[in-house]
Amino acid sequence: MNRARLADAGLIAVAAVESALNWPVEPLEIAVAVVAVVALAFRRRWPIAAFLVTLPALAFVGGALATVFALYSVALRHSDRYLLTGCGVLAAAGYLVPGGEYEFSRIDFVLTLIYAVMTSAAPIFFGRLVRALDDVRRAHEHERELDAQAVLAKERNQLAREMHDVVSHQVSLIAVQAGALSVSTTDPNAKVAAENVRKLSVDTLDELRHMVNLLRASGSAVTELTPQPTLSDLDRLVTGSGIETTLTGAAPDNVDSAFQRTIYRTIQEALTNVRKHAPGSTAAVEIAHDDTDLTVTVTNTAPTRPTLALPSARHGLVGLQERAALLGGTITATPVAGGGFRLQLRLPLARSN
Repeated sequence: MNRARLADAGLIAVAAVESALNWPVEPLEIAVAVVAVVALAFRRRWPIAAFLVTLPALAFVGGALATVFALYSVALRHSDRYLLTGCGVLAAAGYLVPGGEYEFSRIDFVLTLIYAVMTSAAPIFFGRLVRALDDVRRAHEHERELDAQAVLAKERNQLAREMHDVVSHQVSLIAVQAGALSVSTTDPNAKVAAENVRKLSVDTLDELRHMVNLLRASGSAVTELTPQPTLSDLDRLVTGSGIETTLTGAAPDNVDSAFQRTIYRTIQEALTNVRKHAPGSTAAVEIAHDDTDLTVTVTNTAPTRPTLALPSARHGLVGLQERAALLGGTITATPVAGGGFRLQLRLPLARSN
């Protein structure tokens, strides 16, 4: 800020000296010269107004520097070509006014006109050049920021992959083996301990997956900082799916949070696949249960619009199978007659309490 004020003071002093050297003697000439010099103090805040105020001094006194400095500020602030052209024409016309009382030869008039155009065009081109250089500098800074964000995103994704591939795999093995032990052992204490280990492993794995999602979403516009979904969110999920979907049935009231998240994620993934691979189809979500099992079935009709060949690594289905296996359940995905598809989740209710 101090450098800008010092520059403004220097320009005002130079313009004042030039105006004094033009020897204004009439009160009107002195007034317009003073106003033009003072206007330079406001050229950064109101560049167009400051430029217009300097024109009388250019026309009646011949003080060109104040107009040149103000015109440079206009070009630095504004990029509208019509505005800059109009200001340039006004500056050139103001430069020609003092010589109107003299008689010029044709060649002298042409040379004077060229000089007036060059004098008015130079601050415009210089102002646009400085603005372009500033834009390039900003673009380079933005590019450096993007590069830094890309490096951080790469590191976060690598960390997320390590957590998913190593930690998630080990916790999954613990949960599966604890579930197998709880089924095979005859010792009641060992059964209870194994079941506790399994439930803790399931909860840990679910939280781990949430942390991995947060790592992958960090730095993006939307991060998953919302609470984990429950069955109460199903209506909103179905309504916002963008698919004509019906939801029937309900789960028991006493299912735990791991079961609720698995049911929600299964329906979410199924509707996502319908939207991706069966455009224009309708879907039906059915939740049913008996004394032993809870089933969630998502069925969609054949697509009615052309299907785009979207890439898929089937990670979503694999993740659903892992979730179901940790709870002792299964996932089946099969085509149905008429070109539709069915995804069914089956979970044992004995583990939901």
